[in-house]
Amino acid sequence: MSRLRVYEAAADIGALNLTLEASDRQPAGAGQVVVEIRSAGVNPSDVKATLGAMSHAIWPRTPGRDWAGVAVDGPADLVGQEVWGSGGELGIRRDGSHASHLTVDSAQVRRKPANISLIEAGAVGVPFITAYEGLRRAGLPKAGDVVLVLGGNGKVGQATTQIATMLGAQVFGVERTAEAYGGHASGPVRMIGADTEDLAEVVREESGGRGADIVFNTVGSPYFDKANQAMALRGRQIFISTIDRAVPFDILTFYRGQRTYVGVDTLGLDGRDCAEILDALQPGFESGALKPFPVMEHAIYPLERAKEAYQAVFGGARDRIVLKP
Repeated sequence: MSRLRVYEAAADIGALNLTLEASDRQPAGAGQVVVEIRSAGVNPSDVKATLGAMSHAIWPRTPGRDWAGVAVDGPADLVGQEVWGSGGELGIRRDGSHASHLTVDSAQVRRKPANISLIEAGAVGVPFITAYEGLRRAGLPKAGDVVLVLGGNGKVGQATTQIATMLGAQVFGVERTAEAYGGHASGPVRMIGADTEDLAEVVREESGGRGADIVFNTVGSPYFDKANQAMALRGRQIFISTIDRAVPFDILTFYRGQRTYVGVDTLGLDGRDCAEILDALQPGFESGALKPFPVMEHAIYPLERAKEAYQAVFGGARDRIVLKP
């Protein structure tokens, strides 16, 4: 067995100290499953945690939130099965998935959809869980609703678009410059280049004056004002990140518009919470309405090259990066 180990926060990405070390395999305890990891996504939060950005992180630890693999010890009905999962506590408050094996509670383990490979399954977690949790908290879109996704070609943005179009919503995506939508969708996606188009005007004009019932703001402060202008009556805006912490807030417009703001931090969702979200997403993946992110060969790294994988994510790689022990 082997695992990555981080003993203290790095001052910068160049000083990142990921140690690959041998570890002893412990048998599954009561109510536990030991998973042989075949794929583990590398998320921005994994990288930030190693750089000391998570004040509640415990040191030392093995990083990694997402995983897919084969159950090798635990309940008889799971042993030998291909399984997947994720958890906001993994790699932060306890050892995570960037290792050859992971021990988790049985309640946090789900059989992966048969039509998704293990490599793909390990890359689904955080983006789709974040997208679904945000939409669930805001009220899942219905057929005919208008959904505006800020950061439409980011992985959370693409997962949001997949879920929203699967449910019949009209989707607008926004990026800083004009570009085509790069992910899967069950319907058309109107991409807006914020440098050349007024996103609020476009959304209102092309939705018949209605505006966005749901805004999924993956960027935060840079789009806050325009997103508010684009919102429909009783619109909901979801936040998962920001650049500036403080923004101007018009209370009158907020309550006259009967709006709702929703904050989502999936680090607060443990493995059981994430398993329940994967349950909700499973039918979509099984039907093909939802599709995992393609994982390119160049984006698959062995544990020995984990530092390169972390640096790629830190540098803004758009491909989904995974570790393959």
